[in-house]
Amino acid sequence: MTDAVRVAVEAALAAGKIQSERANDIRGISEKGGVRGDVVTEVDLLCEKEIISRIQKVFPEHAILAEESGSTQGDAKNKWVIDPLDGTLNYSHGFPCYCVSIGLEHEGELVVGVIYNPNLDELFVAEKGQGATLNGSPVKISTTDTLDKSLLVTGFTPKIVGSEDDNLNHFCNFMKSCQAVRRPGSAAMDFCYTAMGRFDGFWEAHLSPWDMAAGVLIVREAGGTVTAFDGGPFSIYDNHVLASNGRVHQEMVDILTQPKI
Repeated sequence: MTDAVRVAVEAALAAGKIQSERANDIRGISEKGGVRGDVVTEVDLLCEKEIISRIQKVFPEHAILAEESGSTQGDAKNKWVIDPLDGTLNYSHGFPCYCVSIGLEHEGELVVGVIYNPNLDELFVAEKGQGATLNGSPVKISTTDTLDKSLLVTGFTPKIVGSEDDNLNHFCNFMKSCQAVRRPGSAAMDFCYTAMGRFDGFWEAHLSPWDMAAGVLIVREAGGTVTAFDGGPFSIYDNHVLASNGRVHQEMVDILTQPKI
């Protein structure tokens, strides 16, 4: 285990511990920018402070991009991308689907991804070229090879309010083309469960880099495919993502690129 992976794992576990300890004592819930459903809690801030502190003790020169505090100055070649509590709305309602997500970019390439789900004590770890694991055991994408046999997952961020690009057309189209579509409310967990084969594909619009950084690497290292909606190149600084087991990817692209009626 490299120092970067070790620090990310220790930071994720520490933040997950805070989430568990404060689950019945959540304070300071507010909506960011007055956007309905886009909430932040005191726990988000505590987790982010803990994660950044642990990273900076070992890598003081690295840059950081975190959901709540934004960007910090540092060596642009190495950037940590952090969501201290992915699924905050779920957390604030006591719905047990949320996690910690920590990714590391080196020269613009994702090299470390760690996601910890404290509800089920699930620790997902990926390092570029080393595969992906769940609690130390390798994970692989599913072998489902047709969309009509697939279980898919998606999400609807608060940013869809007032937008015509609301994902509802894609949701309806996929519901008519696969076995079912789930919507748990944590993009990071959606990536993880696609990586380990619980889901066969995941798509979502209007995401941010911290929603995707760790999860994208975990899917790729588990053998999955991650692209833009049209099947083209993807960056975590884009806001639309398609991740799958690869076998159903083109069928998903075909649906995502259908003209909106």
